[in-house]
Amino acid sequence: MSIPYIAVTMGDGAGIGPEVTVASAVDPDILAVCRPIVIGDATRLQAAATTIGSDAQIQAIGDISEAVFEGRRINVIDLGLLPRDLLWGKLSPVAGDAAYQYIKVAAELAMTGQVQAICTAPLNKEALHAGGHLYPGHTEMLATLTGTEEVSMMLSTPKLKVIHVTTHIGLLDAVARIEPGLVQRTIQRGYEALRRAGVESPRIGVCAINPHAGENGLFGNDEEALKITPGIEAAREQGIDAVGPLPADTLFFLAGRGDYDLVVAMYHDQGHGPVKVLGIEAGVNITVGLPVIRTSVDHGTAFDIAGKNIADSRSMVEALRQAAEMATRH
Repeated sequence: MSIPYIAVTMGDGAGIGPEVTVASAVDPDILAVCRPIVIGDATRLQAAATTIGSDAQIQAIGDISEAVFEGRRINVIDLGLLPRDLLWGKLSPVAGDAAYQYIKVAAELAMTGQVQAICTAPLNKEALHAGGHLYPGHTEMLATLTGTEEVSMMLSTPKLKVIHVTTHIGLLDAVARIEPGLVQRTIQRGYEALRRAGVESPRIGVCAINPHAGENGLFGNDEEALKITPGIEAAREQGIDAVGPLPADTLFFLAGRGDYDLVVAMYHDQGHGPVKVLGIEAGVNITVGLPVIRTSVDHGTAFDIAGKNIADSRSMVEALRQAAEMATRH
């Protein structure tokens, strides 16, 4: 297959997104496996290049057909939405709106087949909302833009992969939302994602909600038996090797040593905590269930270090690498 084109959104322009975007878009290992097309603001990317001491040449283009991949050139579909004097590290409704517009363009390019994947730098949810776009994050936004009813968030590291049944909602709301059908569909999405990634027979461990998996009803209100076990059984009837519900602390230990290829977490922090302990520089966020491939960094906008040449681009590089790998297998 020819080298895939990947739309790279630069995220919130006041955060570290422009810096990690520039650094990753000229990485030789990345350019060997994909053709990045940055969606963002050329002026801001040039400022980021100056900040990190990069000799990248930022080149605005109007269409993907104008992209040229040579030397240190970065091809940018320049939406020109940010003021030149936008402050680094300060919440801005203008930057929040711009981050949405970058995603919108990337989704259009992916849905029309002009790019084979999307890779996103971080946006700031408060800025996004201040800019008039009331989404919990990228995952839900892309679901709406692609007309997808239900998607899942998967975190991928070299040592551990986690898919979430619920994500950006409060803990009490998450427990209320969990039901057997959602558990089964999440397991299935994770299974299919791992198969596409080259895992022939994924071994999947499913977390419980309560400590010690409820200890036979001692903890909680029998959520494991009512909400999770039927979903696992339905997945097993489909031929999926799914085990659980298991106590989360035990399951993450077992998965970390290689007993499972994927952990199904019930709520946001249950899955995110162990992954981030392993190091967010290696983590990649993958949206599973979309009609397009989408990967992202596993960190936020880091306003406290934005514009200071401190940001670590390794998660962005890995997100681009995984997007390229999935696009090639797709």
